[in-house]
Amino acid sequence: MKFTKMHGCGNDYVYVNCFTETVPNPEKLSPIISDRHKGIGADGLILILPCDNADAFMQLYNADGSSDTMCGNGIRCVAKYVYDHGLVPKDRRTLLIDTPVGMHEIALTVQDGKVSSATVDMGIGSVNSELPENITVHNTPLKFVGINVGNDHAVYFLDENPAISDIHSWPDSKFAAEGDYFERHPRFPKRINSEFIEVVSRKEINMRVYERGSGETMACGTGSTASAFAGYVTGRLDNEVTVHLRGGDLVIRVDENNRCFMTGPAVEVFNGEYDL
Repeated sequence: MKFTKMHGCGNDYVYVNCFTETVPNPEKLSPIISDRHKGIGADGLILILPCDNADAFMQLYNADGSSDTMCGNGIRCVAKYVYDHGLVPKDRRTLLIDTPVGMHEIALTVQDGKVSSATVDMGIGSVNSELPENITVHNTPLKFVGINVGNDHAVYFLDENPAISDIHSWPDSKFAAEGDYFERHPRFPKRINSEFIEVVSRKEINMRVYERGSGETMACGTGSTASAFAGYVTGRLDNEVTVHLRGGDLVIRVDENNRCFMTGPAVEVFNGEYDL
């Protein structure tokens, strides 16, 4: 199986061009190739599939093999792959990528014949919790804002959660152990993506994320979008925000109709072959 390793702000996936490749049992394959010691090493597996009404269809599998609906960093890399590898004409600057939760338009920034960054129409954000909602996680009373941007997120603003105000400095081992309580809380029967937000200013936030099915990642595009939108609807943030992640920065903009747009880099790391 030929594959391409790509990342957006360090959120890395193994991408397979299913215009030419066939991937049997991707649910079983994803945990194997995602293993950072015995496999290729990634946050999951993304299949780039043919699509009748779009330039490609993106199907995502997390590092634990579970399927998911949307990935903001992943879809930018899918757009880069489709353009850079000649699946669309070189004069194109806008692509349509379909997903299990609908179509996304992506505007490309091209430098020296290759995509360097992209802006994704992430759709209209929606609130699916109280503003905020009380929750107790591992015996700790907290408050979160529930947001859907194609997948579900619980956003924890540290200014109203003093019990975890130092979470950005937690060692990885502690964050991983506690993150599982957040992900698998009974409030979220399908598990949840959790974002922990330090507000720097009305235009800037720091974010740490624990993703459903993958654990802590260097970045999360949908999580950044959900966090910026949560800050906007609660009056903390302006409509355009720079999100600082462990792997880099994303810019999120919310328009007057609550439609969210995400801008960030897309990087191809290497190509290879994997024996199935």
